[in-house]
Parts: sequence; C-alpha cells; structure tokens
Amino acid sequence: MSKIPTIAIVDDDDGVRTSLASLLRSLGFEVRSYSSALEFLDDKIGEDLSCMIADIQMPGMSGDELQEVLMARGRIFPMIFMTAYPNEATRIRVMSAGAHAFLDKPVDADAIADCVEFVLRDQSKHS
Repeated sequence: MSKIPTIAIVDDDDGVRTSLASLLRSLGFEVRSYSSALEFLDDKIGEDLSCMIADIQMPGMSGDELQEVLMARGRIFPMIFMTAYPNEATRIRVMSAGAHAFLDKPVDADAIADCVEFVLRDQSKHS
C-alpha cells in the first residue's frame, strides 16, 4: 500500500488555507496547514512532504525566503507558489530555484488540483 501524499499549505490568509485544505483533502491528500513560514519552520514533525503550496507575500518571512531557507537546510520537495502581487523578478527567482509553479491569486481550484497532480506524477517518475 502506498503512502498518502502529504501537502503543506503555507498562507497567512485563513480563507485561502481553509479552502485549499478542503480541496486537497477531497482529492485524497493529507494536508498540513500553516499560517506563516515561521510556523512551518517551527513544526518539528519530520514527516517528508510530497509538496508545498506557499504564498509569496506573508508577514515575517516571504514564501521565496522560505524556499531559500529550506534549500539551505537540504529540505527539497516540490513547491508551488501563489501570489496576489505577481512580479516577474520573483517569478524568475523562485522558478530558477526549482519551484514547480507560480500562480496568480485567486487560484482556480481546477488549476491548483491539476498542478498538484502534475507535480506528484512527475515526482513519482523520478523516485
């Protein structure tokens, strides 16, 4: 029996976290929700993530700063970024660092579901 993929959601917007978590659970995924990058980093649970969906603009530490910290710590897993304030410099930076997607908010439910399915399918090919 294969392990159910676990997806982390890191977003300071309660509504976004709740709706994304509900969507992903309905698709059969385990979900862990965090209201900030720092809350995610403070979570000592060592369970391997299958994927992370993170907002770019968050107080304390941005999503792209979180990506840098995780990479420096050797915690590499697929990351999907969302933002209500897209800019090309940030998109290029996170995608160059290995992000799998950079989506504009509001993110369509079908788009995020397709993106997660693609990332997990792609990941299973390389494992």
